[in-house]
Amino acid sequence: MLMAPLVRRPWNPRGHTPILYQKTCSHKKVSVISALCIVPCRNRLRLYCRLHPDAHIDSEAVVAFLTCLRKELAGHIVVVWDRFQPHRSKKVQKLLATKPNLHFRYFPPYAPELNPVEYVWAHLKINPRANRTAMELDSLATATRGNMRSLQKKQPLLPSFLKKSGLSFRFIWDIGSAALNKWA
Repeated sequence: MLMAPLVRRPWNPRGHTPILYQKTCSHKKVSVISALCIVPCRNRLRLYCRLHPDAHIDSEAVVAFLTCLRKELAGHIVVVWDRFQPHRSKKVQKLLATKPNLHFRYFPPYAPELNPVEYVWAHLKINPRANRTAMELDSLATATRGNMRSLQKKQPLLPSFLKKSGLSFRFIWDIGSAALNKWA
């Protein structure tokens, strides 16, 4: 999430042009790493995320996120993600080698439309964050955290991201089963 607003057409009375104030020449941002997880026993989705104010997502951030995710989720975890460089780094591969209950699968190259988390970002940018400005990094991080927590509680909305990607619970489950059978 950037400090500059994503400008969308607002609903204003005719003749009252909205004015959006922003801090110019600010390249500060809040990077977010997240996972949309299927909880098989309940047939539900959960959204996990971690914010990194004014930082890029690197391999150390990915390893830390996966370590926290392993503490939250019991049993085997199958991670299906894009081919972002930190996802394929040596540190992440080392973590994969040392943790037998952690399995990775990758989306095809150049296929962001298959990644349900991309639709989470699109929803956040277009709905709660549209036309919103932040003058300080702390306020941007607080607003992003609040938007993510609000989205985590919207259980009927989370499956729509999976549906929009064209993937189904069954497809993800089959990928997970194939990964688990390979290492069994």
